Amino acid sequence: MFEIDPSSQANLGDVSTEHVHLDLAVDFARKLLSGTATLAMRALVATREVVLDTAHLSIRAARLASPDGPACPLPIDASTVHDVYGTALRLELPTQVAAGDAFTLEIDYETTPSGGAIQFLDPEQTLGKEHPYLFTQCEEIHARSLLPCQDSPAVKIAYSANVRVPKPLTALMSAIATGSRDDGDATVFSFEQRTTIPSYLIALVVGHLTSAQISDRCAVWSEPANIDACAWEFSEVETILQTAESVISPYQWGRYDLLVLPPSFPFGGMENPCLTFVTPTLLAGDRSLTDVIAHEIAHSWSGNLVTAKNWEHFWLNEGWTTFFERKIVGRLHGEDARQLSCVIGEADLAESVDFYGADSPLTALVPSLDGVDPDDAYSTIPYDKGAHMLYYLEQLLGGDSVFGPYARAYISEFQGRSIGTADWKDHLLRYFAESDPAKAALLDGIEWDKWLTAPGMPPCANHYDKRPQQVCLDLAGRWLQAAQESDYAQFAPADIEGLSTMQRVIFLSRLAESAPLRPDALRALDSTYGLTGCRNCEVRFGWLSLALKSNSLEAVDAVVDMLSTQGRMKYTRPLYRLLHACPGGRDIAEQTFRRLRGFYHPICARMVEKDLGL
Repeated sequence: MFEIDPSSQANLGDVSTEHVHLDLAVDFARKLLSGTATLAMRALVATREVVLDTAHLSIRAARLASPDGPACPLPIDASTVHDVYGTALRLELPTQVAAGDAFTLEIDYETTPSGGAIQFLDPEQTLGKEHPYLFTQCEEIHARSLLPCQDSPAVKIAYSANVRVPKPLTALMSAIATGSRDDGDATVFSFEQRTTIPSYLIALVVGHLTSAQISDRCAVWSEPANIDACAWEFSEVETILQTAESVISPYQWGRYDLLVLPPSFPFGGMENPCLTFVTPTLLAGDRSLTDVIAHEIAHSWSGNLVTAKNWEHFWLNEGWTTFFERKIVGRLHGEDARQLSCVIGEADLAESVDFYGADSPLTALVPSLDGVDPDDAYSTIPYDKGAHMLYYLEQLLGGDSVFGPYARAYISEFQGRSIGTADWKDHLLRYFAESDPAKAALLDGIEWDKWLTAPGMPPCANHYDKRPQQVCLDLAGRWLQAAQESDYAQFAPADIEGLSTMQRVIFLSRLAESAPLRPDALRALDSTYGLTGCRNCEVRFGWLSLALKSNSLEAVDAVVDMLSTQGRMKYTRPLYRLLHACPGGRDIAEQTFRRLRGFYHPICARMVEKDLGL
């Protein structure tokens, strides 16, 4: 139903899923899940057909459940295959169901190793080296390779599950754990998520896991060898959650737990309800990178409660979340920190626009994705262009005292629903028309098409406070001047000791804007500040990017090391692209990727493969 979601083949306008129950068994030897998905559905119009999204699933059988007799087997038609959107599973019902009628489908199936949602890790790929591990990543359209479903954010479901895993492993899901029971050499874990969510937020992890309690509603999970470091790094999660509540509204999901995954996890974090997945690259040892948690917590409202109806409106998830994240960071660390985050976001936005091309339709805030894989459209644009627009509106309308109440009203109005940009805009205009006609007049003067559907950078610039970044820009200026004379004696480690992570990133980014730097300048930078060995991944990535933009392969061992020890796409994709473009680096990039391909999550591996033209 392209008018609802161009990325789904399901007949979304005819039927809707209300609840899914999963009975699954994990088979590490075959690297698959097997079991039954039970879908409680309701007809929206009179129909005899249900079409579900699948990708790389082996469908064994399908039945129409009966409340008072045996289930009715259904014929399976899996003949419609799309290169991007997978296989449409067509099920013909024995009789027509009327609009409004409820019915239940039972589908027996197995996943396959070709699916994009699940990464199985051998024991050697884990920290403990003794037990296998698996985790899922369903955003954007990979839930269809985890279960047959209406794989569209237009549909919000409750779900429950029973998951059988071999002892001594533990299963966790994006839901509340309701119990476990022994089953021979296995354990069956049970879960329930009563708050409705889109399919991409169904998540599962199985591994040798333990937890550390942070507060009554927050815990951190990881492999046992890492738990103390993780608990220390994220000990402030309850404070961040309370700050988010003060910015938005009370938290509605019960628990907020964090899971620190193995290094191949492809994102900084994934906002799976009740159990945020995070990358181990956040473990800087000084809590300097935990602002990512503010972003994932903010998703508890924007994205998880209020959800974009399809991936063309992804900015409603990520732009709002980035805006909220920076508000939370400002409350926690002061307005200077918020301003620095905005500056870095602006630079990231400009880099993404440059990567795609200023005329690319994928640089629009609301792009057309008909026939486009949403993974190919994934970038910082919906995050930073969306947050840029919301910041612009906040300043235009009078600041937080005006925009804060509106933002809370927006969440209250649409929570539990999937919406489009027109819904957001109509509510914005109506809210201010009713509460402050003078503000509404300001909104009437906005050229909305240029903001929402035009490609390239936003039509209006934001003006951020330059004072928090001045110290790092001045330091960069001194380095650029010194590089002209090869005079580096004036610099010392103390230059950056008082700088925040964001300020250090801005310092390195300013130098990268002037790249290429001469080799002696790069050596002096590294020897002065210990950049190659820096544990903070944001700083190390900024340094290695600068070196590669300066066409230097002296840091190639450090680049390959970073590519070998983490698979976060924020770092991995740009480093491969920069190494590939560096004189003498093409073969190194391709050989490194071929060696490490199996280490990366399937989403990351496919995107790097495209980046390198392999």
